Amino acid sequence: MSAYVIVEFTVKDPDVYREKYGPSAGRTAKEYGGEVLANSIWEILHGDGSLTSGALMRFPDHETAIKWYSSPEYQQLIDVRSVAMDARFSLLDGLPS
Repeated sequence: MSAYVIVEFTVKDPDVYREKYGPSAGRTAKEYGGEVLANSIWEILHGDGSLTSGALMRFPDHETAIKWYSSPEYQQLIDVRSVAMDARFSLLDGLPS
């Protein structure tokens, strides 16, 4: 069953986000079977709008999503991420096929 990583974020440093974090994070996710399904500024329908943008990534399953997030390749991007953006990452399991 697929699993989805939902990223809510506000870019603090566009250059660091665009040049150092974004391409590397996407590459590490792809190495774990991750696929970015959406990435844009939110249109808030209701609730807290303090994080202005979002991304949705699909992974083959829950365990693989956790392996990606915990991987050394992604973990070494955490310091860059904290310069590039404020963010909240959540994991949601998909529905059975």
